[in-house]
Amino acid sequence: MVADLSQLVKAYDVRGVVPDQWDEPLAELFGAAFVQVTEADAIVIGHDMRPSSPGLAAAFARGATARGADVTLIGLCSTDQLYYASGALDLPGAMFTASHNPARYNGIKLCRAGAAPVGQDTGLTEIRTLVEKWSDHGLPATAATTPGTVTERDTLTDYAAHLLGLVGLSGIRPLKVVVDAGNGMGGHTVPTVFEGLPLDLVPMYFELDGTFPNHEANPLDPKNIVDLQARVLAEGADLGLAFDGDADRCFVVDERGRGVSPSAITALVAARELARNGGRGTVIHNLITSWSVPEVVRENGGTPVRTRVGHSFIKAEMAEHGAIFGGEHSAHYYFRDFWNADTGMLAALHVLAALGGQEGPLSGLLDRYDRYTGSGEINSTVDDQAGRLTAIRAAYDARDDVRFDELDGLTVTGTDWWFNLRASNTEPLLRLNVEARDERTMAAVRDEVLTLVRA
Repeated sequence: MVADLSQLVKAYDVRGVVPDQWDEPLAELFGAAFVQVTEADAIVIGHDMRPSSPGLAAAFARGATARGADVTLIGLCSTDQLYYASGALDLPGAMFTASHNPARYNGIKLCRAGAAPVGQDTGLTEIRTLVEKWSDHGLPATAATTPGTVTERDTLTDYAAHLLGLVGLSGIRPLKVVVDAGNGMGGHTVPTVFEGLPLDLVPMYFELDGTFPNHEANPLDPKNIVDLQARVLAEGADLGLAFDGDADRCFVVDERGRGVSPSAITALVAARELARNGGRGTVIHNLITSWSVPEVVRENGGTPVRTRVGHSFIKAEMAEHGAIFGGEHSAHYYFRDFWNADTGMLAALHVLAALGGQEGPLSGLLDRYDRYTGSGEINSTVDDQAGRLTAIRAAYDARDDVRFDELDGLTVTGTDWWFNLRASNTEPLLRLNVEARDERTMAAVRDEVLTLVRA
């Protein structure tokens, strides 16, 4: 029987409920298909702390070795640690994780050698086609005379050393930092990366537990950083850091217990990366990041390039422009010196270095990078996404004080505000982001657009 992968294979990865939507036999087929599509002689595999992850990773390895590929298993790791291994070893990689999704989910993030992304347009469609065929007809005989080998390798120490070599932290003042790992892979990576730094570390939920007993490991949802905010205030800490389940995203809380806009972090890191590169370089940002980001990039000698939302678009632009850094408002941060891949840990180290390199609080440091007022992303359920977008464009078409672009959804820009409205790829949702020069204007634009969206 042909497996139904329509709900399992997404635009950028594989993700679904275990065992309802996929299981170890299907993971084995994915391993074989991955090797065939990438024509890899060897691959590297890592996994997170979810109960189903070790078994799925082992099954994927069986499929890969059956096609003649040698497999390096790096075991428990964050997604950016898997990207490090792919880059440092120059091997295609597979990371078993469902990031911030609930415990019953699992997935695979795939990359080619050097951490180059694998998405629908870069191999994932071909992998899906093979898995569907093989689930019906069985795995065909391979030309490989012998199966591949399996070896184990610990990359955590080397991963930490690589990151620390990219940020100067030796001279910073002592800082007290609360870290909420959300029972995810930050509890595995943070102790090694932070070891020896002048940091008073206050750990929260470092126990690896893929059932997420304390809260969802999704720091972009405000309810999931409430514990961190309270602990920062209780400890009198200099800042707080929250990682998602696979620890490739990092969210920052300042000394007042207030969440910091990922756009402000993008601007801060961009300024530091431009300084590292002599005030020259291209910085990629998606179209829902703050106006602050391109402004800061230009002020520091760089060239901003605006792109669509989504890591595959960011990574493609990074490669095309030879960019030194890229940031998304979802708290994904991409670095040329990390194979153009995203690593929240490296962004966190930049924040620590910037804060520890001066005497003021984090809120004061970030004032220069957080210049506008944003709504955050607001989702609305609609039956006809395209029709609603067309109607909203028509509502603004009569105005001569706005301009439009449709790089990704609909962006409408006024004199002192802008909004972007995008359709979800997987749900009947329209996603709204609004920014303005002051709170009153932002709220007025937000409410006006939501009235049209939800009419």
